[in-house]
Amino acid sequence: MKPKIDYSLYLVTDRKLMSTPTLEDAVKQAIDGGTTLVQLREKDASSLEFYQTAVKIKRITDANHIPLIINDRVDIALAVDAAGVHVGQSDLPAHIVRSIIGKNKILGVSASSLCEAVQAQKDGADYLGVGAMFATGTKTDAKLVSMEELKKIRSAVDLPIVVIGGINRKTIPIFNHTGIDGIAVVSALISAKDISSEAGILKNLSLRMRMK
Repeated sequence: MKPKIDYSLYLVTDRKLMSTPTLEDAVKQAIDGGTTLVQLREKDASSLEFYQTAVKIKRITDANHIPLIINDRVDIALAVDAAGVHVGQSDLPAHIVRSIIGKNKILGVSASSLCEAVQAQKDGADYLGVGAMFATGTKTDAKLVSMEELKKIRSAVDLPIVVIGGINRKTIPIFNHTGIDGIAVVSALISAKDISSEAGILKNLSLRMRMK
């Protein structure tokens, strides 16, 4: 059965940016502070390293009843029985991923345009990651999405939407009245000196945004 997802505060990991000694520490502190969803992103790891890391992180997310999403790697997601997988436009096509993971896993798809968003919904996505909304050091080549395009996407699809790319405590209020479902953060959370405290602040801002 497909898990019900709260998209309020979605942590996307990046071990190069973390302020803690280990990724497990970072994820645990983020969850303690209010993170509702975790995506494990390991772009530079070998398959074995990615798998071993995923096993460790899933122990933490499972213990705290938080869904774990695996970035890009469908094989890793299935190997550790993660809640789902997230793919970008240059990864395996979403409809192929859906056919592999079945109907009971969560499928997230990155979209930076109305066309991509509509196609993702047709292909069986459960939610969209829309961005990059602002310039960010984690993806220097990312195409920026305008607020106008975001609103077009929101009007055209009925999937949950999380915004990503330069999302932090200063930029979250910009999304008031846009009807999005949550925020995805990387450096704003994983680089924080006090990850737990920062997670609480970001979650409160996200919840406030969703009420407007």
